[in-house]
Amino acid sequence: MKSMNIKKRILTAAAIVAAACMLAPARMGAQELSVGGDLVSSYVWRGAYCGGVSVQPALSFSASGFSLTAWGSVGFLSPAYVDEFDFTLGYGIGNLSLAITDYWFAYRGEEEWVPDYFNYKSDETAHMFEGTLGYDFGPLALSWNTFFGGADFKFSDGERAFSTYIEASAPFKVGDYGLKLELGVTPWEGLYADKFNVVNIGITGSKEIKVTESFTVPAFTKVIFNPAAKQTYFVFGISL
Repeated sequence: MKSMNIKKRILTAAAIVAAACMLAPARMGAQELSVGGDLVSSYVWRGAYCGGVSVQPALSFSASGFSLTAWGSVGFLSPAYVDEFDFTLGYGIGNLSLAITDYWFAYRGEEEWVPDYFNYKSDETAHMFEGTLGYDFGPLALSWNTFFGGADFKFSDGERAFSTYIEASAPFKVGDYGLKLELGVTPWEGLYADKFNVVNIGITGSKEIKVTESFTVPAFTKVIFNPAAKQTYFVFGISL
């Protein structure tokens, strides 16, 4: 129970900071709408395998520091694949970023599980709600991500785990290639591991692939290690 109280204090402090920044007055700025998507050889998220070959569309609208993003992942190889549909409301001020994300998952396989999207009852919902606090220092970016509602991992006594993922990432370039190193840990038992553990070590390489004289396709390759799960993954993707 002592560790649970510490978690709640940390989350309360983060919520106060987030609320203060969200309520800060924002100047009207340029509005932007972006449409895109990725095609990936496998869907790996925070060191966890979530599906095979997948199409991942994205639609985002931003204005005055706020952004609203719809993101999805649709697997299309039998016998099993995962569908995901997420909404993220974000706010950025300087190098500080805040976000709340609603995740929703469906599983289509031999035992198909496609839950009611509009069911938000705490004991039945397939939605998961997460708060994110991030800061970009330039050469290094840090983010703290905690599930605070929905279908998060729960202990045998019914207490919510507040599953948390903390990541440090560092982008840099080598010649024409963009590279990014990332390290992700979970500080306590929850969705990612049964105790404090390293769950994601990744290196991503990206490059524009020339298709014709006037058309290039952004491509990336990512090597991922998950020490907690004793797994490794190799992912290739293209962006449009």
